[in-house]
Amino acid sequence: MKLYFAPMTCSLSPHIVLRELGLPFELVRVNNQSKRTADGRDFREINPKGYVAALLLDNGEVLTEGPAILQFLVDQVPGNTLAPPNGTWERARLQEHLNFISSEIHGGSAPLFNAEIPQAVKTIFRQRLFKRLDYLNQQLSDQNGLMGIFGVADAYLFSVLTWLPTFHIDIQDWPALATYMRRIAARPSVIAAIAAEAATQPV
Repeated sequence: MKLYFAPMTCSLSPHIVLRELGLPFELVRVNNQSKRTADGRDFREINPKGYVAALLLDNGEVLTEGPAILQFLVDQVPGNTLAPPNGTWERARLQEHLNFISSEIHGGSAPLFNAEIPQAVKTIFRQRLFKRLDYLNQQLSDQNGLMGIFGVADAYLFSVLTWLPTFHIDIQDWPALATYMRRIAARPSVIAAIAAEAATQPV
């Protein structure tokens, strides 16, 4: 498998999960501006949507969208603890978490990257994001992960919450979330993924 990624993006989450599962894979860096890959391709030929993450399988199929990639990966290793089995109530609950992160945290943060959006509008997005962070802070006040233990939803949430300093948002304002982030950052898979991405050459 090949994981197409860009540093400091949501593609960190499948990278972490690949390492958690011990699956063999190759990292291929993508330049988000030029859409060129480290192996010399036009990334839009791999993913016409033009953004990471994208997972190229050994059979030539390409899977995109983080929540879909995460669930595909865990289903390749039966019996792992990163996600409940397909078809169970717990798996539906996991999908609820993944959708919340995708729409409310990931999607809710995206406008804050856009330099063309006026600050007054960004303030509205920030206040909405703060309400979502309040919710997560409450949910994580008495458990180690969104599903009770570390799993794929936590890899995704960790990846997008690493963006907060870029927006001058201090996660210490949400103590349970701050503790949660420190705990995940200490996982060997997370340390290895971040180090591996940092070691790649810019495209």
